[in-house]
Amino acid sequence: MALTFELDPKFDGTLRDGIIALWVEVSNAGGAVGFIPSVTTEEIRPELVKHLVSMAEGRTRLLVGYDEGGAVAATAFLTHNTHRLMTHWLWIYTVMVHPRHQGKGYGRGLMSAVAEAARGLEGIEAIRLTCRGGTGADRFYLSCGYKEVGRVPGAIRVADGDDRDDIIMLLPLD
Repeated sequence: MALTFELDPKFDGTLRDGIIALWVEVSNAGGAVGFIPSVTTEEIRPELVKHLVSMAEGRTRLLVGYDEGGAVAATAFLTHNTHRLMTHWLWIYTVMVHPRHQGKGYGRGLMSAVAEAARGLEGIEAIRLTCRGGTGADRFYLSCGYKEVGRVPGAIRVADGDDRDDIIMLLPLD
């Protein structure tokens, strides 16, 4: 069964807790979403608050994928550029699919829903994201139609002696 996606869902405690739980699970499974294992709810919460502030300011939109039981199974945050010369494209951040759903095509479904949502936003012509090298995420995004447009070698330090490339990807929406 496919996920059900909702752009800008009503944000309440249940959704908050679902996103935090998802973020913890993805991080602790090795997902490259801003943390390295092992993380706790208390470590994730301040990062979610930053996204919520941006949402309250109208700069960020939340896309949530719900599984058949109604649980939060996937997320992506679509963030508008504030620079007046770059308002024709947006960033996506914190792209996550719950580890229990890996291999079901839900990641591809999420990326399709992200593109659909972005196409519905006035003046948006492209989506940009970054991903951590060495995880295979770049191959996944390439398979979803994104192009690698830049790479900063060793920009992400996962641990001492474990530096990863910061890979910049772009999806034109034409």
